[in-house]
Amino acid sequence: MCGRFGLIATPDEVGEAFDITGIEPFPPRYNIAPSQPILMIVSASELTGGGEGRNALLVRWGLIPAWVKDAREFSLLFNARSETAAEKPAFRGSMRHFRTLVPASGFFEWRRTGEKGGAQPYWIRPRHGGVIAFAGLMSPWLGADGTEIDTGTILTTSSSGVIAHIHERSPVVIAPSDYERWLDCRNYEPREVADLLAPPPADFFEALPVAKTVSNARNMGADLIEPIGPALEGEPEDEGPGQMDLF
Repeated sequence: MCGRFGLIATPDEVGEAFDITGIEPFPPRYNIAPSQPILMIVSASELTGGGEGRNALLVRWGLIPAWVKDAREFSLLFNARSETAAEKPAFRGSMRHFRTLVPASGFFEWRRTGEKGGAQPYWIRPRHGGVIAFAGLMSPWLGADGTEIDTGTILTTSSSGVIAHIHERSPVVIAPSDYERWLDCRNYEPREVADLLAPPPADFFEALPVAKTVSNARNMGADLIEPIGPALEGEPEDEGPGQMDLF
């Protein structure tokens, strides 16, 4: 799954990575949690019904389907299983009309340690560094009182490589060469982009143990991604059934 992630790249770096100009300034974000605003990249034609290129916008992390009447009685959907998203009522419309990219520098996941109440957080980042793109979905929501909110979720897939020893699910990563096809909802139906939802290569990510202070979403400093030990490698010892979902 993906319940926390970070975006520490500068606006210029994000703009270069996604071929967008004029991104509003934003600070490094080391501990982004559900219900907070996240940056999403969308096709300009899908957002406005015309135009070319891409746009960046802030979206509330936690998708609310358009058919929900009272958001207070609906659990925010911050992840969606990529294998079933095109069929689920909550995500079906977004898979057809509002596919997005979520810029990220990495994400956090927790692994049980066998100690009482213990779970070791890991900062999971691409080995090559830089900005990557999670596959996202957006859903504009209009409340009965006229309140309009753009909401979104991150698609997940089966984990590969070292992440599989921490958690069975991880975010879908879209390769730069596939950005255009993923975002082009007018010319590519969900079944025509299903091949993009596969796990990344086994050696794509590395997992670094970090301090448990990241478990509190109120903590936001750069120290949250500082390694406290060597990167996780190889097959860990069997530590009992299950792995920890933060949410």
